[in-house]
Amino acid sequence: MKKWLGMLGVLILLVGCTEEEESVKVNDEVSIDNPSGDLAPLSKKTTVIIAEDGSASGAGFYIANEKGYFDDYNIEVEFVTFANSDDMLPALASGDVDIAGGISSASFFNAIAQGIDVKIIADKGHNEIEKSYFTFVIGADKQGEIKDYSDLKGKKVAVSTEHAVDDYIFHQMLEHSGLTEEDVEFVLMPDFGNMMAAIENGSIDAALQIEPLITQGVSEGIHVRFGDATDFAPEAQIAMVLGSPQFMKDEQDVSLRFMAAYLKGVRDYNDAFKKGEDKDKIIDIMTQYTALKDASVWEDVFVTGLDPNGKMFIDDIRNQYEMYEKNGAISGEFNFDEAIDTTITEKAVKIIGEYE
Repeated sequence: MKKWLGMLGVLILLVGCTEEEESVKVNDEVSIDNPSGDLAPLSKKTTVIIAEDGSASGAGFYIANEKGYFDDYNIEVEFVTFANSDDMLPALASGDVDIAGGISSASFFNAIAQGIDVKIIADKGHNEIEKSYFTFVIGADKQGEIKDYSDLKGKKVAVSTEHAVDDYIFHQMLEHSGLTEEDVEFVLMPDFGNMMAAIENGSIDAALQIEPLITQGVSEGIHVRFGDATDFAPEAQIAMVLGSPQFMKDEQDVSLRFMAAYLKGVRDYNDAFKKGEDKDKIIDIMTQYTALKDASVWEDVFVTGLDPNGKMFIDDIRNQYEMYEKNGAISGEFNFDEAIDTTITEKAVKIIGEYE
């Protein structure tokens, strides 16, 4: 009798522990019988809110949505837009938004340092070697006098931001060419369209430009590509996937499946633009979601680099932060170990497999 009472006590204790831990236990069982071929779908349809502005770097979200990868896990995504990151980051920190895209900037680091709790979880954009979607251009009429980066000495160069990733790329170029800030006339020009007009009318000589305006300007004879940003910044992290702390910690069943679907979308993107697989379908999806509606232009542009395993250039994120700090743009202390959390991304890759 005592033996049975003892066993009953242990059973009650185990049941109690299971109930207490149920909220944090992650259902990551893999079965080929699941519709996705890996993780079982969620027991009820769950909405994930993504802050996304229709940029090309959101390709993984768009493709996963259109190809049913989120549906496989019983996830429904809702896209919302914000006028600026000053509004988006608090919404992400509070859990009103689950996922967002962010770029490296002093204001971004400052917001986190001052208590806006968001997690940097995966790659959302970087330059591909010799195919940068974000690089310098010079006026088509300047090719005879500007042949090397050092030839930018005394020239007017437009950059869209200060104390952000554009500024970082600009400074990397200066260091590479042996120039200083005093050698080049920095022109702050937030609008990329205005950069192209300014090059055309001769008010600037060069610009740190972005696709698809790079391809458009080349086709119209306004400017030409000037080298490639990976000449001097081969591992620059341009944009990152951000997650709300609640979504990453308290909803791991959902966030794990979300990341698996996202990476499947990114892999289709890589298959299309690097291998030519199902390219027409992927371009059709991109024209639906982004401002670039001309499918023929997608054949020519240098597309955003997206890592199919979600890996980021974390050392480069640190380098960017250190430059902003050196230039006096950082207030507060940014804790990289707390802010960068790739656990869910790495777990998703283990489940769906490494992409070669």
